Amino acid sequence: MKEFTIIDSFFKQRSYQRKDVLIGIGDDCAVSSVAAGQNLAVTTDTLINGVHFPENTSPQAIAHKAVAVNLSDLAAMGAEPAWINLSLSVPKVDEQWLDEFSQGMRELCEYYSVQLIGGDTVKGPLSITITAMGFIPEQQALTRSGAKPGDLLFVTGTLGDAALGLDVVQKKVEVPYKFRDALVNRLNFPTPRVLAGTTLRRLATACIDISDGMLSDLKHVLNASNCGAVVQIDKIPLSQALLESVEPEQGIQYALTGGDDYELLFCVPEEQKGNLDRALLHSNVAITCIGQMTGQPGKLELQLNKQPFNFNVRGYEHFS
Repeated sequence: MKEFTIIDSFFKQRSYQRKDVLIGIGDDCAVSSVAAGQNLAVTTDTLINGVHFPENTSPQAIAHKAVAVNLSDLAAMGAEPAWINLSLSVPKVDEQWLDEFSQGMRELCEYYSVQLIGGDTVKGPLSITITAMGFIPEQQALTRSGAKPGDLLFVTGTLGDAALGLDVVQKKVEVPYKFRDALVNRLNFPTPRVLAGTTLRRLATACIDISDGMLSDLKHVLNASNCGAVVQIDKIPLSQALLESVEPEQGIQYALTGGDDYELLFCVPEEQKGNLDRALLHSNVAITCIGQMTGQPGKLELQLNKQPFNFNVRGYEHFS
């Protein structure tokens, strides 16, 4: 099976179709229209076999995660996803693998009304690069740089599950059988918080998605906003699966430094808290206040039960 047959059989014919795509897969470029009053947000992420997913990960999970991590970046900017490009490198033509991979991609794209509009397919080590594009109303993009001293610090969902799921897959830790699938699914099938992101556009002063660990990503916000923060460790939301699977100290480490959560970390002025609760009431995602921004640039203070808490483990960094 040749390159263009692969593209036509597994991707072009299975792509969700949007009305704003004028020319899709099959030409030298895709052509799409951007509505008046909207800005275009663009993000790119690459997933590499053995680095971003274990080698025995299913094709459906690889496809889901490849798309989801890009949609999570759009969500962190308050963007509504629209289109993706796919650059796929595979060592050989495995029709069953391609069938399952394209099915996983199509399911997530259909759920979020996203169309695959182009890309490339090559022979090489297994890696997937997605470029995702979405819309943000003019003057409403969320950034990392708008937080102010006094803003409350929130996270969506629960933290640490995906990192524990990775250790389960790599057989570094044993967990109760009843929790295994839930933890591994948090690793393989992250949920991009798109609805929460678009809802936060008029409320949040800063936002980032948690991909490399909560502490590591929070520091990006502190640096960009020229603020500090106090984080209450005992307020960080942990799932029942994590609480019942590891000791409390280890659970804190997973929550603070574990990557792959793809939850949103965001800041909201204290006077907007009531509006925030009402706005997110129908988003089907829990939010938790875990701290507050301060006027001490770059200083991150951790507290446990209002007492200083020393913690030195960092989040994930490429090339570190």
